[in-house]
Amino acid sequence: MGGEVYQAQVLRNFFDTITGSDRNLSRIFMCVVSLAKLRAERPEKMSFLMDQLRKSQQHKELSVDILDYMCSCAAEIDLVSVQTAFGVREIREIAESFEGISVDSL
Repeated sequence: MGGEVYQAQVLRNFFDTITGSDRNLSRIFMCVVSLAKLRAERPEKMSFLMDQLRKSQQHKELSVDILDYMCSCAAEIDLVSVQTAFGVREIREIAESFEGISVDSL
């Protein structure tokens, strides 16, 4: 599960970068390559992704194939891992913290 949490964190960084004000192509490049290496992609896939990143740099526009790859990776990751990476807590955990508060402590 640790690997999936790390993959989800890389995905989060990717989406934060492309939706933020500083759309740094170097950060995008690092996220895509890191995720592909974490997933142990085949050399052909790595080559394709690198080619798409180069084309994105030349055209100054992110390739749809890169977005498609990152979204498909996100869809394949376990939901609990994604929630952990994004800092989402389960309702049960939050409810337990409220149950511990008594009226007398207020």
